[in-house]
Amino acid sequence: MKPMTEHEIRSAFVNCSKGEAKRLHVPRDLTELPWDDLDFLGWRDPQAPDRAYLAAQLDGRTVGVALRSSGAASWQARRSICSLCVTTHTGGVSLLVAPLAGTAGKQGNSVGAYMCTDLACSLYVRGKREVGTRLHESLTLEEKIRRTVDNLAAFLAKVTA
Repeated sequence: MKPMTEHEIRSAFVNCSKGEAKRLHVPRDLTELPWDDLDFLGWRDPQAPDRAYLAAQLDGRTVGVALRSSGAASWQARRSICSLCVTTHTGGVSLLVAPLAGTAGKQGNSVGAYMCTDLACSLYVRGKREVGTRLHESLTLEEKIRRTVDNLAAFLAKVTA
């Protein structure tokens, strides 16, 4: 993934107003991120733990999505699987919900997916961030990366439909 600037990230959001995009917290350490190891940039808002954001470069354009998560529940201590990177976590997967882009989102319609709570899917896939136990897969690293990107693209297509 090519490095993104704060301006590029803020202007890419499709499911919130320009004012909301201007006010959201963007990671301060953008220049220090491992961009070569990222398929998308995902982060949690340090001021509001129920808010998360995701920015990706797909088909030559940058798309940003605002997400919300519910509070922790007792079932989250169980082993769960991320729908993007297919990494298994014990308590590290959350249901993240995105308002749809456009009029549908303004009417309250949304779409959700179970994702790594820390949105570090790219690092889990590449083995750069460890998780308790990993399920054995016969896929190559390139195939795992492609699967993650395809799952992300499918989620973003639902948000922007």
